[in-house]
Amino acid sequence: MHILDWIVLVGTLLAIVLYGIYKSRGNKNMSDYFLGSNEMPWYLVMFSVISTQASAITFISAPGQAFTDGMRFVQFYFGMPLAMLVVSFVFMPMFRKANVFTAYQFLEQRFDVKTRAFTAMLFLLQRGLSAGLTIYAPALILSSVLGWNIFVSNLVMGGLVIIYTVSGGAKAVAYTQFQQMLVITLGMFIAGFMVVKLLPEGVSFFDAIKISDAVGNMNTITTNFNMSDKYNVWSGLIGGFFLSLAYFGTDQSQVGRYLTGKSESESRKGLLSTAAVKIPMQYSILLIGALLVAFYHFHSSPLFFNEAVIQKIENTAAADDFHKLNTDFSLLEKKKKETAFAFLKAEDEQAQLQLKRDLKNLKSEEQKLRAETKSLIAQTDASVDTNDVNYIFMNFVLRYLPAGLIGLLIAVIFCASWSSTASELNALSSTSVIDLYKRLIITDRNENHYVFISKILTVFWGLIAIAVAQFASELGSMIEAVNVLGSLFYGTVLGVFVVAFFVKYIKGTAVFFAAVIAELIVIVLFKTDATAFLWLNMIGCVSVIVFGVLFQFIISARAKEEII
Repeated sequence: MHILDWIVLVGTLLAIVLYGIYKSRGNKNMSDYFLGSNEMPWYLVMFSVISTQASAITFISAPGQAFTDGMRFVQFYFGMPLAMLVVSFVFMPMFRKANVFTAYQFLEQRFDVKTRAFTAMLFLLQRGLSAGLTIYAPALILSSVLGWNIFVSNLVMGGLVIIYTVSGGAKAVAYTQFQQMLVITLGMFIAGFMVVKLLPEGVSFFDAIKISDAVGNMNTITTNFNMSDKYNVWSGLIGGFFLSLAYFGTDQSQVGRYLTGKSESESRKGLLSTAAVKIPMQYSILLIGALLVAFYHFHSSPLFFNEAVIQKIENTAAADDFHKLNTDFSLLEKKKKETAFAFLKAEDEQAQLQLKRDLKNLKSEEQKLRAETKSLIAQTDASVDTNDVNYIFMNFVLRYLPAGLIGLLIAVIFCASWSSTASELNALSSTSVIDLYKRLIITDRNENHYVFISKILTVFWGLIAIAVAQFASELGSMIEAVNVLGSLFYGTVLGVFVVAFFVKYIKGTAVFFAAVIAELIVIVLFKTDATAFLWLNMIGCVSVIVFGVLFQFIISARAKEEII
């Protein structure tokens, strides 16, 4: 990178970290450390909620997802606005009324300690693994830019976020997320602008959309009902609703964000503002990937986007085979460019249809060459990750953006990672302390003791996340991986909360065993590929309710028999 990029990158990150530590000075008790003294206005709640969800994975992987699979991933978010309404008017008021630090405290008030501990442990397992993915994303970029070993990059990224999360708690998280989101918004706007600006003279934004649509990458809506299809309007509205309701309503990394609001009204405004912003925001990020499809009809793209892997291949016996594939790919790129220009200039409808078919055929040939390249890489070195979707956007940034903007875009990735990981570590720490340590292990110490333990546990969970990050390369598209991981646990936890709120006659023992059975069902369905992952959220939730009703009926019947 150019020296200007380093100045922009280091200056941006240093300013944000120092600001967060400054604003969070004076944390004295658990309310300060975990809930930011309940003094955040609605817009900080909104930025904090959005930043927690929109990790570096969103900004690195989403454009690549649209580049390879089109815009249909946006359907994943269609159920979110309705879920946010439920969270705003049902979940959040319940939590505030119960005066809890974590969502799982509420479950002991409603059920019993074993149900509280079980759901807390499900959260710790899921979120501890997810935190590793949010560290891996920017570490991937750091290793690509600097040539560092990925292990060293994971240590650097994880270590930095541990430092300011430990030092500042919830206040540091909230205040830095506001600044980070401003940097992220500016950076992604500039990235999209530069994709269009670098198109050939005479090729407009709408021309780029036209080309991307012609090859099938503007496929935003899929209406067919198919339980095995990951992204369609039904899986988004139904499965996405349950996933969003579970994530925003029961995941402590989010519950902890909106409980920092200075009033119920401020928390609600923050949540509803998030609901209004999220789908347009995600669509815009995906659109960058769709625009890159058009961009690479006119500009050269690598045959494999992780160029560090290509450098390794060129030093092996497979180099000649790779060069042959690359030569074929270069010839294909010339055809793509000529056909794209002809398609934009064509005025006759029949000519446009034929050229559209030609573009699709060229895309199929391109996909075949890329698949052959991945196969060659796998044959040469089985340990190398052949999924390059997470490198597509940053490859464009590093190859085509001018000095200064590269530093800004890398700062965007770092900010997104830190904002999300900091929330996760804060939530993991608070849940570990409040729901397990303070409740089950050491129950009678002063608040300074628990704040100290929470800092130790923040470091512990940070180290666990760094360890998980070492294996993240095996998971393919990170934006899919993190949501698949959530779907394995969210449905069960959501089902417990739905019973707690709405099915008052079901008691703790019944819902506890219902949750255990539901989680086993979800895991079996996932392992057997019986359904697309989004549906697991609904299945887990419904299973808890159904088995909860059944077990409570059995328990009540036995109790009546004993009385008789």
